[in-house]
Amino acid sequence: MKSWKLLLFCLAAVLLPGAVAKGETMKSTGTVPLPYRQFVTNSDQPGGYALVLFLHGAGERGNDNEAQLRHGCRELLAYCEKNKIKAVLLFPQCPAGKQWVDEPWNALRHTMHETPSAPLAAAMKLLDLKEAEFKPDRVYAAGISMGGYGTWDLISRQPDRFAAALPICGGGDVAQAPKLVKLPILAVHGSADVTVPVSRSRDMVRAIWNAGGSQIIYQELPEVGHGSWGPAFGNTNTWKWLFSQPKPQK
Repeated sequence: MKSWKLLLFCLAAVLLPGAVAKGETMKSTGTVPLPYRQFVTNSDQPGGYALVLFLHGAGERGNDNEAQLRHGCRELLAYCEKNKIKAVLLFPQCPAGKQWVDEPWNALRHTMHETPSAPLAAAMKLLDLKEAEFKPDRVYAAGISMGGYGTWDLISRQPDRFAAALPICGGGDVAQAPKLVKLPILAVHGSADVTVPVSRSRDMVRAIWNAGGSQIIYQELPEVGHGSWGPAFGNTNTWKWLFSQPKPQK
């Protein structure tokens, strides 16, 4: 029997006044503690929720339940508020010294492990809990750098779970490409990235195209280094694309 401990607290200052926010730490026997922040926007709007799981990069690891909001959170909240999107936004925090995917970021290729890393498994359990609680009509995965790897890994394991994915400057196992041919994906990478080789995104995109995929879009940003999430998140068309992807057909 798994026991869950939820440490609830209100944010001292929410990023936007219209969002209902809370922070929690999820603990389960046999896995790592997973701090996370949750924002609920426009709950008074009709229809079902969109649920977004956002996986941060290596620099935001820890247990303060704050650092994972450094990139993407403000832009995502602002877009949802401005466009009256009914959404649940989840920002889990990977513990220090751990990774969403246990592979070196500068490697030119890797093979997906049989089981997910402990932090990614915990994030998947969090997603289970929030899907049961909010019953969203569509679920999205997004992540940057280390979280870009996590996004590719997550959608490769559960491609039918998601309406769309936004992996930024990450990499995946090209052997998983046939699973992803029907999933809308917007992959972004800077051409001058020296932390995660741009070939990691190029290879995944090419493998999906070669497998017959037509739902993937690739944006390679000229002369942009590792921080390609900055231009991506600053472009409202990124979020417009994500939330326009409908509930997957069964």
